[in-house]
Order: sequence, then C-alpha cells, then structure tokens
Amino acid sequence: MTVAVITAVSFVPAAHAGLFDDSEARRAILDIRSRIDAINARVETKADKTSSLNLSVQNERLDQEIAKLRGQIEVLANELTNIQQWQKDFYVDIDARLHNLEPQKISVDGQEVSVSANDQKAYDTAVATFKSGDYRTAALAFSNFIRSSAGLVPSAQYWLGNAYYAQRDYKNAIAAQQVVVTQYADNPKAADALLNISSSYMELKNKPASKKTLEQLLVQYPNTPAAQTAKKRLSSLK
Repeated sequence: MTVAVITAVSFVPAAHAGLFDDSEARRAILDIRSRIDAINARVETKADKTSSLNLSVQNERLDQEIAKLRGQIEVLANELTNIQQWQKDFYVDIDARLHNLEPQKISVDGQEVSVSANDQKAYDTAVATFKSGDYRTAALAFSNFIRSSAGLVPSAQYWLGNAYYAQRDYKNAIAAQQVVVTQYADNPKAADALLNISSSYMELKNKPASKKTLEQLLVQYPNTPAAQTAKKRLSSLK
C-alpha cells in the first residue's frame, strides 16, 4: 500500500511544470479515491470472515491507510489549485506581453500613427532626456530610436536635430532636420524643422542660406505658426 501511495504522489507536478499538469493531478486524485473505495470494500468483505478481534485490528490499520490516502488527496488538491492559478497568471502575462507588442493608434503632432507601448516608452524617455538638458544622451537615444521604430520617427528625427543644435553642432542639426523636410514633408514638424535649419545657418554665419530657408518655409508652409516667425526673421534680415 505504501508503494502505491508513493507512486500516486509521484504524479504531482511542480506548479510551473507545464500547461496540462492539472490533468495529471486530477488523475492522481481519482486513483487515490479508487484505492480508498477498494479498502472500504475489503473491510466489508472481511467483516463476514474474521473474528471481531481480528476485524478490529485490521479495521484500525485500514483506517490509518485511508487517513494517509486522504491526506495525499488534500496535498494533490492543493497542488491542483496552485497549477490552475499558475496557468491563469501565465495567460495573463502572455496577454500583457502581446498587448505591448501590438501597435496602438495615437495622435502625434496632429497625425495618427501606430506605435507599440515599448516604442512609446522609448520615445518619451528620449524626449525627457532632452528636456533635462542632457543633449548628448538625448541625441544618442533619438538616433537609436530612429533605427528601430517607424511611427514616431518623424518626431524623433526632429528632436534629434534640436539635440544637435543645443550642443552647437549646427552642421549635424541641419542634416537631421533636412531629413524631416525631405522624407516627411507632410509632417507638422517639417515647418519647424526648416525654422531650425535657418537658425543653424545663422549660427554658422551663412546669412544667405538662412534667408533662403525662411523663404522656402513661407512657400511650402504658409499657414503655420513657423511661417509667422519666418516673416519676422526675414524682416530683420533685410
């Protein structure tokens, strides 16, 4: 009987072993219950064939076996509960991970784009780094982001130009903002990118290029706040 109990217990899996371990636990519980029924049947059979003294001794032993088996059932039932809870947590975790991977529709600079939760977090972190004044780290963060994402790339490219400008790296600022103007001309940041390019040319003492950029801004984006700023700057350049 002890061997049978140990065999039954050996079916108990760790709560994290697999997705179908609850079936094994259920089978083990049913097996032990069958053994208890068999023991009870033996008690009824022996009642007719043995003396009351022997029957009392045997019943006591059988009661002990039944108590042990019921204890095993309790252990297995507890394991089954743990397995079911683990499975629930497992599927909740998978659902959360899939949700993070799935693109979400958000509005950026007035345009709707698809962005994953991880990309949104990376972008927000880069912007926060820029606003903290750590422009070198921000430039690196935006550069890495641009290579790995799509939905927020135009905005990231624009902020990359600003990060270069803040470091007085005007040539790279111009190059970064030119990408916004040429590749994402319909993005709301494009007009501001031209304004930034003009400012960079002024810092490089290239007044003609700065003026030409402002004129381009007025032609391409006449009804933007950046265009109003461009008009004021052109007036001061005359």
